[in-house]
Amino acid sequence: MDEMSARMHGADGFIAALDQSGGSTPGALRLYGIPDSAYSADAEMFSLMHEMRVRIMTAPAFTGAKVLAAILFENTMDGQARDKSVPAFLWQERGVIPFLKVDKGLETEKDGVSLMKPMPGLDSLLARAVKLGIFGTKMRSVINLASPTGIAAIVKQQFEIAAQIAAHGLMPIIEPEVSIKSPDKAGAEAILRSELIKSLDALPDGRQVMLKLTIPETPDFYSGVIGHKGVARVVALSGGYTRDDACNRLAANHGMIASFSRALTEGLKHSMSDAEFDAALARSIDQIYRASSVKA
Repeated sequence: MDEMSARMHGADGFIAALDQSGGSTPGALRLYGIPDSAYSADAEMFSLMHEMRVRIMTAPAFTGAKVLAAILFENTMDGQARDKSVPAFLWQERGVIPFLKVDKGLETEKDGVSLMKPMPGLDSLLARAVKLGIFGTKMRSVINLASPTGIAAIVKQQFEIAAQIAAHGLMPIIEPEVSIKSPDKAGAEAILRSELIKSLDALPDGRQVMLKLTIPETPDFYSGVIGHKGVARVVALSGGYTRDDACNRLAANHGMIASFSRALTEGLKHSMSDAEFDAALARSIDQIYRASSVKA
């Protein structure tokens, strides 16, 4: 864990978000070239998704040289890659730090935001994650409007659960996503930044979190957050931007690295030969790595 922590705090690279869950899996499979008609039950759907993820994780370019960490869905954490548990394969064979998505999806939007659904089994999941060698977790909320009370509620919930996660010795990634379709995205970001700093200031001495944020409208808008003593790393979600757009926006933000999902897998198809697939993924990894690393 100490070696993982040292790399997470200071190494170059980006985080691959391989954590599509039940609601987002069909769309991810469609983009990959697998239609809804190819499966008839959730078990078949998740099996196809696992095959895609293993194909990504075992590709030659998917190593700690450029991919710092990977966020896994619970089913993926429990799965196998080349006869090892996925977390063990990632760290031992690839030098990639494993994280786990722990949220159970979103509540219906209220006051301009969608809070996370309750997580009654969180402590048992976290205990199992620790045994499997997981380093940290990720949980997502969504902000649609520049609502001061809604955004305050999002941040409060995220930091409360982050404390529960930290009690298990895991690093929490807090993800209060500002929708790129928000009618006042910049206004929502201003409120969010203020609320984040309040909660970061209130952290106990020595405790840190990571933040996963939408790439801001104003470059370096989160510089004060990135430099906060309570922040281990700030990573960016692609949020529906194309890979080119997301990388161009990210490159303008110093100290921020990528944690892309759709932008990472953009253009990958089930029908590709292994050589075609590996080459396309390598190009994607190179582009995202450059956007995460080059901040001149």
